[in-house]
Amino acid sequence: MKLLFLGIVSSLFLISCTRDNKVKSVDRAFYYWSSNNDYNDNIKSNLKKVKSKKIYVKYFEVDYSEPMGNFPYNKTDFYSYDIDIEDSISIIPTIFIKNEIFKHNTNASIDKLADNIVFLVDKYNKEKFQNAYNNDFNEIQIDCDWTKSTKEKYFYLLKKIKQLSKKEISCTLRLYPYKYPNDMGIPPVDKVTLMCYNLLKPLSEKDKNSILEVTELKKYLNKFREYPLHLDIALPIFSWSHVYQNNQFSGLINLNSKEVLGFAKRTKPLWYEVTKDTTIYSNNQFYFRVGDQIKCEEVTSKVLDETITVIKQNVALDETTTIIFFNLDDKTFNRYNHAEITNFYDSFTK
Repeated sequence: MKLLFLGIVSSLFLISCTRDNKVKSVDRAFYYWSSNNDYNDNIKSNLKKVKSKKIYVKYFEVDYSEPMGNFPYNKTDFYSYDIDIEDSISIIPTIFIKNEIFKHNTNASIDKLADNIVFLVDKYNKEKFQNAYNNDFNEIQIDCDWTKSTKEKYFYLLKKIKQLSKKEISCTLRLYPYKYPNDMGIPPVDKVTLMCYNLLKPLSEKDKNSILEVTELKKYLNKFREYPLHLDIALPIFSWSHVYQNNQFSGLINLNSKEVLGFAKRTKPLWYEVTKDTTIYSNNQFYFRVGDQIKCEEVTSKVLDETITVIKQNVALDETTTIIFFNLDDKTFNRYNHAEITNFYDSFTK
């Protein structure tokens, strides 16, 4: 009887510690991060099947150098004429800004940077996306891994972009500033996207998956935390492989474990050893030699299901939220089928 009583008390305690899920509607979205125009009929067909209507397209990235000052690079080659207007796909301009630039900028130069960002976004909208479903573009998203030392300048930039663009401004929110808002500040934007991946430095822990480890994610979440801005959620559906030659890291390549098994053998969880000399044509040629070591990092459907459950139990979401998967490319629907991706979206409302 005593054991039964304790079991009932434990069950009630677990129920009370679970956050009620308020999400009733999910906007289905993807990030499109390629600088090349890889958008094709296969991607279009798959987007229709999973009923996704929103793409966050990386327009360009911003870096700094002494001779050039702030400059854009990795500009997108995506054009809206590749999207059928009847598909009603919304394009959200997304700009990645390197945090290091704020070490070299004053408020005066940030004013100029904000003006240049808004100008270039408008230019792209007219030249590349004039045929898009919503070519008035109500939202701009800024992606930056700001730190405590750069937050004032970064927040100043966000305010200036808002003022000049007269658009809704969103920004990405890593898990550390989400957990420590008193130290990291609350960005002056309309809403944020909580990035639930890349929790570890890729080369820091060789036996862990740097893309997503649920045990690491849990360290940043708290069912009692209420973030003061609307939260959208970003989740990973990409894979990559770390290549080690002569025991030294030599680069990242867009390969998953099934592809690696074509020329390597599995030696332990995440790790493979090359068994035959192989040349892979990815963004660049990559030469594998017998004995090279490869660490394959990917996210299974089981891990994503567990991640969504943890988020629902510990993150306060509004009735309508956007769920964004990173990254949309030609391999996305080879990794996960339509039913799996649809289930990921639908799980937030269950």
